This record gives sequence, C-alpha cells and structure tokens, in this order.
Amino acid sequence: MTNAPDFDELVGDVAEDERARLEHIHALLIEAGPPPELSPELAAGPDVLMTYRNRPQKRKRRTMLLLAAAIAIAAVFFGGYAAGNRSGGEEAFSGGRIVKLRATPEAPAALASIVIGKEDANGNWPMRLVADKLPALPKDGYYEVFLTRHGKPVAPCGSFIIHGGRGVAYLNAPYELKNAGWVVTVQRTGDHSPGRVVLST
Repeated sequence: MTNAPDFDELVGDVAEDERARLEHIHALLIEAGPPPELSPELAAGPDVLMTYRNRPQKRKRRTMLLLAAAIAIAAVFFGGYAAGNRSGGEEAFSGGRIVKLRATPEAPAALASIVIGKEDANGNWPMRLVADKLPALPKDGYYEVFLTRHGKPVAPCGSFIIHGGRGVAYLNAPYELKNAGWVVTVQRTGDHSPGRVVLST
C-alpha cells in the first residue's frame, strides 16, 4: 500500500477548474513516484577533476526522459521551491579562483583542487575542495584542510571524509588569503596537530 499524500489536504479550497488541473498533476506525480537519490558525484556538480576520471555509463534514454518528466511536473506543482534552495549555495563559487593541489609521496596518485568563492560581507571566503584517489582512512581517521603560510600549516579550514577515494568538502577561510597556501592532512580523532600531508599547493 502506498503512502500517497491526500490531495484535499494538499490543495484545500480552490476553484473548480484549478482543482481539476492540480488533481491531474497530483495523479501524474503519484504515478511517476519519487525521483532517485542523487549520487554524491552528481550532487557535487561538475569539477576540474572530471577530465581525469572515467565518465559514468550513460543511462537508458527512457529512464532519463521519465526522470525529466517527473522533475518538470514537480517543479510546476511546488512552484520552484526546491530549485531555489538547491542553487543558492553554488552562487558563491561562480567565477571563483581555482587552486590546484599536488600530490605528496604520502599519496602519489591523489588529485585535488580548491575553488575559492566570493568573500562575504564578514570577510569569510567560502571554498569547495574536490579530491580524488586519496588513500583509505583508518576507522577513526579523517582529512583536514589547513591554510599555510610559508609552507607551514597555521589555521584549519575544515575537514572531510572520502568514499571510494573521492571527497567533496565545503570549507570556510575567515583569514587573509594573500600569500596563503593549503595542505590536506590525514588526522585521527583526538589529534589536533597537523598530521601527514597528502596534498599541497
């Protein structure tokens, strides 16, 4: 038995012609079902590492058309609410500066880049890091991004974990970025000093 939302509760009291139109859309939404969950790769959006990785296999045309139709119907019914919430955060990275990180002997195959977004009114710099081919972490491990001065880590910008060697992290740098660099280190829970450096600018 499906747990479909009750149409009358959703729309309330509306004009008859509008009710008929909404009821038709409601029936289409129930028939289409919910769209599939986005994979972490799709949720992160395109990045500079795409040229280094194998592209995923193309899905069948029919599946993509059904998904597109379901999304279009949902957009009409919900008035663009989801689209507004989904796109807001990415505006900060539009036209941002891209900084490439190079691998160290600790992770010779690793690749990474940082997109530095627009500085906000409070002097914070949003950053998005995309890393690939990083070594697997121990059970209590994580990766940390540090801002560096003269090659030495001086301030943390955020942490992340990986899945299948790949990680995406949204970071923040409330620091002066002139003459700054970055490193990515391997950390263990409870250890706050910079660990082994696997990527560096």
